[in-house]
Formats: sequence, structure tokens, C-alpha cells
Amino acid sequence: MRIKEIMSAYAVIQTGGKQYLVRAQNTITVEHLPDPEGAAIEIKPVLAVSDGAKLTVGRPHVQNAAVSATVLKNIRGPKVISFKQKRRKGYRRKMGHRQELTVLSIKEIKISAG
Repeated sequence: MRIKEIMSAYAVIQTGGKQYLVRAQNTITVEHLPDPEGAAIEIKPVLAVSDGAKLTVGRPHVQNAAVSATVLKNIRGPKVISFKQKRRKGYRRKMGHRQELTVLSIKEIKISAG
């Protein structure tokens, strides 16, 4: 990482049971969200937030912090194949799965006093 990236504002958000480190103007892919394409959304909870100089870690969440984002598109991820077999028994099962995903464009990290 470059020094400029380290000193810029960032936040750690939680969505879909996973945690993501995001900065303004980042594009991330998360588990499917029910919002339509082009919708402006606000992501909470924020687990940690930094303004570039000071890091605030929540216990468990940072109060009065949110990340605003725009839904770029709803897509399906790559196909994952699950194959089961028992040798010498003639038992075979092949299943495929494609996860529903949402691509987000991060607009800004908001920290309001309060």
C-alpha cells in the first residue's frame, strides 16, 4: 500500500455476515441486497472508522457512523460445482450453485457528532 492510501479515510462495514474495508470511490461486491439498481443506500453497522488521523473502533458498532453507497448492478457470481460420489456403489450427485451478488459504489463515509 502507498502512504496516501494508508492515511486516507476508511471504514469497516458489515453486510451479509462478512466484513469489508471500504474507502470513498471504492467498488465492492457484497451478498445480494434487495435494493434496485441505481438506488442510494446507507450501510450500517460500521465496525470501525478512520478519518485518516484518528481510528474509532466500535464496541460492537460505531454510533452515528454510516457509509453511503449506490447500487451499480445486481449480478450472479461464478458457478460453483459440488460433486459427491461413493466409490463402487454407483452413487453420484452433481449440483451447481451461483450466488446472487450486488455491486456497490461507495460514495462517502459519514460520521455525525452525537
